[in-house]
Amino acid sequence: MSDKRPSGAAGTSGGTSGGSSDPAESPGGGDGPPPSLGSLATLLDLPQPAVPGAQSSRAAEAPGGSSGDASGELPDPPAGRALGVPAGEVPGEPGSLLDQLPPPERLAALEQLHRHTERLARARGLAATLATLLDSGGDLLGARRALLVPVAREGGESRPPADRPTPAADSLSPAAVRGPAGAAWQDHAGHGPMVGLALDHCAIGALETVPVDHGPFAGLLRTTGRPRQLLHRDLTATVPEVAPRFREVAADLGLGACFALPVATEQDGPLAAAVWFYPTAGQPTELQQELARSYLAFAAPLLAGRLAAERGRRATEALRRGLLPDHLPYLPGLRLAARWLPAGLEHASGSDWYDAIALPDGSIGLTVGSVSGDGPGAGPASATGAASAMGRLRAALRAYAVLEGEDPVAVLGDLELLLKACEPARTATAVYACLDPVERRITLAGAGHCPPLLVTRYGANFVETSLSAPLGMLSCWEAPGVELNAERGDLLLLYTEGLARRCGATLHAGQARLRKAAADAPREVRHDPERLCAHLLDCCADGPGEATDDLVLLAARFE
Repeated sequence: MSDKRPSGAAGTSGGTSGGSSDPAESPGGGDGPPPSLGSLATLLDLPQPAVPGAQSSRAAEAPGGSSGDASGELPDPPAGRALGVPAGEVPGEPGSLLDQLPPPERLAALEQLHRHTERLARARGLAATLATLLDSGGDLLGARRALLVPVAREGGESRPPADRPTPAADSLSPAAVRGPAGAAWQDHAGHGPMVGLALDHCAIGALETVPVDHGPFAGLLRTTGRPRQLLHRDLTATVPEVAPRFREVAADLGLGACFALPVATEQDGPLAAAVWFYPTAGQPTELQQELARSYLAFAAPLLAGRLAAERGRRATEALRRGLLPDHLPYLPGLRLAARWLPAGLEHASGSDWYDAIALPDGSIGLTVGSVSGDGPGAGPASATGAASAMGRLRAALRAYAVLEGEDPVAVLGDLELLLKACEPARTATAVYACLDPVERRITLAGAGHCPPLLVTRYGANFVETSLSAPLGMLSCWEAPGVELNAERGDLLLLYTEGLARRCGATLHAGQARLRKAAADAPREVRHDPERLCAHLLDCCADGPGEATDDLVLLAARFE
């Protein structure tokens, strides 16, 4: 069966094209406990990545065109009247209309529905699931623009402190799914932050001003007495169901009609409402509506699973952030900056740390490192245990630094003894540097870690910490320390292997590219640790390496 547009739903939308792309072929996760009411809204203030793949195949019809299927359309109500069908009163249960179709048309409709449900099941992650849900629903209904309205969140979500180094923004293409930015944003009109398909932030903001009881999703977010669907055939008509503000916004955005369905499960209740818009007055056919209802019946429990997985991922990331410093110390004569970008636990087999410790003698200890291993055959499944071990090692290293921080070899030696005694199945790489901001002296030692980078007015060069094994690898670890004097304006950069591997196809190629990016940075960038960290992340973001390890940067500049 061809995918037709409803009568009166033709024309080109005033917004951007709504076609999104097919998601990745790998199946997306989603098992977990059912989410609580309002949890979806709490997650929707994340940046939303685009869904990769081919463009969707919706095509417009002329106004008043026939749908071409055997079902016919719903009886025409008075102009502009909203058709809210209460639960249990939808004309025919799902599948009844399909049973009445001739076999060829019935098979084509089922194939179309199967294609979109399979596409949704293959979407990876919450953002891709939302994008695919709206886009595939638009294909089934012949609509180009859509809006997903979550139930109101139960409360604000805790965020990292303002001075915590945060990950750089994703360098992905503009997303098909967008939501208003601002972690503390709360809609007081009875719903959470909206997510749109082919609707920019201005359009979403305008729709947020429409009264809930007279908007495109009126009643669909209720826990009881919820309609099964809501149809506005003509948004320009002056009727009580279309509020004056809704008519005004619809006219400004070029919206002529809309069709909405709840996204709900029996166990979790309403999760959201999905609304599809048409550029002119009209309505989807009865068959299109039935296919859309069947599609969302499949999508709702899948979305609940994606939501549970996203909640777990964010909780884990928050825990890992809590194991790292919540601020960097201030010392006269020294400026510090740090970046930490975690790899997903499903990809990483280790966990990285950074730290800056103000020492009693007025110097400062800087360290970065990585913990890996969980016995023979350790892989991505061991990343959670490695993150816990990373927190324990970092806490121990802070104690050793306070006691003997001016001797980097002694600090790493003590850490190696602790690792062998308490974490015998794990190994760690680390570099520790003691910086004296008054004398501008650097003393450092490394244990199987990437060499630090010293950026001066003459360029950028690696500080060789001598060849040494990772901690916990040999029966007795020992390596000589390195001492050097810096000049005013020099910058020491510590980093983990994840950054180098992100920069190049191999570790050596990535280190070479990192050194060149630091040396070629503009003078004003090299003089600002924050800007230099951002510059290096930008240079390495388009590298050939994959994000299979945490990425850590710690920069210190002598003033």
